[in-house]
Amino acid sequence: MKRTFLQLFEKKDTRPLITIVSGLPRSGTSLMMSMLAAGGLEVLTDQLRTPDDDNPVGYFELEEVKKLIRGEHSWLAKSNGKAVKVISTLLPYLPDGYHYRIIFMRRAIEEILASQRKMLINRGENPDKISDDKMAEVFETDLQQSERWINSQAHATRIDIYYRQLIDNPRPLVAEINTVLGGGLDEDQMLGVIDASLYRQRSSK
Repeated sequence: MKRTFLQLFEKKDTRPLITIVSGLPRSGTSLMMSMLAAGGLEVLTDQLRTPDDDNPVGYFELEEVKKLIRGEHSWLAKSNGKAVKVISTLLPYLPDGYHYRIIFMRRAIEEILASQRKMLINRGENPDKISDDKMAEVFETDLQQSERWINSQAHATRIDIYYRQLIDNPRPLVAEINTVLGGGLDEDQMLGVIDASLYRQRSSK
């Protein structure tokens, strides 16, 4: 196909392309990272946080991501074409100059709170140190800040994935994720990672 006169002079977007998996804690971000890895997308993880009863398939985290809050993001230079997990509270600290494809995990807040509580108990920590009401308020503020940041990004695309739908009817969502990420992922391998038995804090809603 011949290019038009104007297209010949369009500036090509040379920004590094990075896939960001984000969401609140316990919203399914680790599952999504494991699915992308199974599908053939290279993921950035240092494996410092090892699998446990709360996340048997692993957390797929990169410790350097926490440095975003201090304005340190040199590690992003090795992220082009790869996927990395960035929890929602850190999204606004991502720098300009990149094209972000964001997979944002959504989950019912009551399920997140119940899962968080169970994880704290498993770690021997006090689950009542912060009340559920206060934690829900913190999470809601977090989501609002994340939403504002995503909407302000001219060079970011996003897809919202609801955890319950991903567990109950994953195939169409996996196909949509593959399309958003440009195709080429092995959808059957991605589907094979999903274990419905790990959906242990299901609300009645």
